[in-house]
Amino acid sequence: MFQRDKLVGDRSHSQVGFSRITFQKAVFTPEPLAPATPLMTRLTANPNHIFGNYSSMTGVYDEMCDSAGAIRPSWQPFADAIEALGHEEIARRWQQAQEEVRENGITYNAYEGVNGNTRPWELDAFPLVISPEEWSELAIGLRQRAELLDRVLRDLFGPQTLLQRGLLPADWLFSHPGFHREFHKQGIRDGRFLHLYAVDLARAPDGRWWVAGDRTDAPLGVGYALENRVVMSRMLPKVIHDCKVERLAPFFISLRKTLSVLASHRENPRIVILSHGPTGPNYFEDAYLARYLGYTLVEGGDLAVRDDRVFMKTLAGLLPVDVIFRRLSDEYCDPLELRGNPAYGVPGLLQAARLGNVAIANSLGSSIIESPSLIPFLPRIAREWLGEGLLLPSAATWWCGQQQARSDVHSRLGKISVRAAFRVARRESPAPESLWAKSTDELDRLIEARPRDLIGQEQVSRSCGPVWRNGVCDSQRVALRVFLVATKDSYHVMPGGLVCMARASAPLDLSVLGGEVSKDAWVLSNSPVRPVTLLSAGKQSVALRRTGAELPSRVADNLFWLGRHIERAQNACRLLRPVVSRLTSESGSENLPDLAVLVHCLAQHGLVEPGFALESMRELLPTISQVLPTTMLDASQPDSLRSMFTAAHRNAGLVRDRLSLDSWRVLHRVKREFETTAATPRFGLAELLDLLNDLIGDLATFDGLIGESMTRTPAWRFLELGRRLERSQHTLAIVQSLFAVSNENDARALEAVLEVADSIMTYRGRYLAGVNLAPVLDLLLTDETNPRSLVFQLEAIADHVEHLPRDDSQPLRGADQRIALSMLHSARMLDLDSLQEHRASAKSTPLERALTRISTQLPKLSNLIGHRYLIHADLPRQMSEARP
Repeated sequence: MFQRDKLVGDRSHSQVGFSRITFQKAVFTPEPLAPATPLMTRLTANPNHIFGNYSSMTGVYDEMCDSAGAIRPSWQPFADAIEALGHEEIARRWQQAQEEVRENGITYNAYEGVNGNTRPWELDAFPLVISPEEWSELAIGLRQRAELLDRVLRDLFGPQTLLQRGLLPADWLFSHPGFHREFHKQGIRDGRFLHLYAVDLARAPDGRWWVAGDRTDAPLGVGYALENRVVMSRMLPKVIHDCKVERLAPFFISLRKTLSVLASHRENPRIVILSHGPTGPNYFEDAYLARYLGYTLVEGGDLAVRDDRVFMKTLAGLLPVDVIFRRLSDEYCDPLELRGNPAYGVPGLLQAARLGNVAIANSLGSSIIESPSLIPFLPRIAREWLGEGLLLPSAATWWCGQQQARSDVHSRLGKISVRAAFRVARRESPAPESLWAKSTDELDRLIEARPRDLIGQEQVSRSCGPVWRNGVCDSQRVALRVFLVATKDSYHVMPGGLVCMARASAPLDLSVLGGEVSKDAWVLSNSPVRPVTLLSAGKQSVALRRTGAELPSRVADNLFWLGRHIERAQNACRLLRPVVSRLTSESGSENLPDLAVLVHCLAQHGLVEPGFALESMRELLPTISQVLPTTMLDASQPDSLRSMFTAAHRNAGLVRDRLSLDSWRVLHRVKREFETTAATPRFGLAELLDLLNDLIGDLATFDGLIGESMTRTPAWRFLELGRRLERSQHTLAIVQSLFAVSNENDARALEAVLEVADSIMTYRGRYLAGVNLAPVLDLLLTDETNPRSLVFQLEAIADHVEHLPRDDSQPLRGADQRIALSMLHSARMLDLDSLQEHRASAKSTPLERALTRISTQLPKLSNLIGHRYLIHADLPRQMSEARP
């Protein structure tokens, strides 16, 4: 299977093993699908069979079928199991799997080419099946390559014997834009630079695996591979068991062990996952790994360096960090010494690493060896250092920085592709698209002008495999990314990986995540696979803890605003529903007295134009019935219902690792519901009412999940603080609208207010008489048993503020505590009897003045909490700016 003496990139050997490989033109055009060949299998070629009409591609290796059209032995158990299930059952299970992918919000942020927009993750119903014998041989070659690359890294940032012995041109190293002298002499605790390694593989027409690219910086895709397996195991549990598919859990056990060994000097090390944040390409993956591995997900702003040591900024103060599992490209990790964006990295991180005060996996600078221009030199390095050739060959490659290689590339233009020589921060420069569009003459001139920046490379015509598309089995090109994690003596190869499929043979090695659809990779076993879990055996004693102050202030900030946005959206729904109900009633009049109070409240909340609350302006505006349906779905309006849910969903996405999966699914389902509803051709008041009923139910579900699943730590308290502050403002706005528009004898307006406050059933259960102002205000303002009352909210706020982390050495209450207690005291002392003066005098009543004072204190408390505990990555958000 392997050629041990393959000299990849050597001129005399550049054609070896490529007789059946299709060369890509320098000017790239998508390759059309090859003519289909009818598949003759053990199964009858019948359209009623799932694989009955499968068509392979000519001239390429087919993963499922041999050259005679028969299903390969390793695929036969899977094919039989799928055929036994039948079309309808596969379609049903596939629909459920697709729904799970959508509910889990699995996305990929294609920021490198799609303007920073996330796109849904596409997963195929069929896996890539690999036999145990083939995988065993493949794993040997993968380990050899990982060991070699790790040794190359240690040498380049150490003694540099490769340069001294001429095994690697010094010009290559010092031309590399990703090579920084600052990376030298890092304090490597375990002697390794490369802890997590990924390699992109492609299978040539002769069936041999070739290396299409190395990923050594912060390899992406390991979390997606895990999620693909989770979804497939739920879709085809018995098939996976019967086919004896190797489990992925042992790989992640090795990953956790490797990270723990990096901090072996501490019994319970603090390990964090450093993420690029929500604008990064793999934020979903980062959050997923943090939850699965049990580590804290942080961004650059969550960490600080003090006295050359790394700390995590939390509500409890600075906590030392022992290990950083970075998902951020090394170019961005330290804006103090490197040229990365200061918004992402940690100033001083590199100095802390050099002194050995923090371990980083992968070590900073590891990205240098994932550049394709290193490929021509690896075979000779392997023979010199390992005493054998590379077991896994790479496509023939020439670095144009060498004169002879440059001449070879010139002579082969039109038969090989021209690519950037170096990858920095996961990008190539020049960009591949710009090179594909150039003519041969243009490439000639570019190579002469920038020889060190370019390579020539032959392309492997990748294999094909089956995909499930719209109920039909089709064939597409296959690219496989395999992951390895360092162990004490070698590397642990994940028995599987991430597979990407594409219709054309585009160079997926540039980004394996750029395919049209992904697959799970099944590595089969010769014996039954025993269950494995990441849970510890429980032999080690652990000190009991109930603290939760180890919360990054950024996370607390996002939880606080998640609570605010969720409650704001719920209040809007409860306010809009009675309005729409009255507009769709038999009368359908917009001049009802109770509707005037509700519209005034809508205007206060910014849900409609303020002119709708003024009788003199109302006639100049469209009717409220015309405005509401379209306005509530308008994503461009900051106060629309859709914008409120979008803001809540955004904040929830920033703390995905802190929310239960069920809580996230509720919010993600609401987001999808808005997207579906916005596409409805005819959306009127009736459809809006149905939407409001569904949203109120979904949000009540979210409230219940938060109340029942979150432990009472500061994370829960900040989320609850946001909700209680927002609900207090809402209740005050309702009562103030009642005073501004109605009078105390207007029973219909009072009923409308009770309906908005979700308290009408409580009122009717208590009072057999008609609706009166005093008991209504008691229920909304001073009733401590009503979870919708103002006093209930202020009691909760005072309790949350009292339990926030603070300096115990200060004997006096802080400003936030004093304001919270002051508002609670004012609410408890409200004099409802003073309402007799209402309307009798032009002056405001003591009650109105007390409510006004509370409404001005609420924004002050919000700002105090923000300044004391929270950070603001965006522009400062103040309560008074969000709501009048």
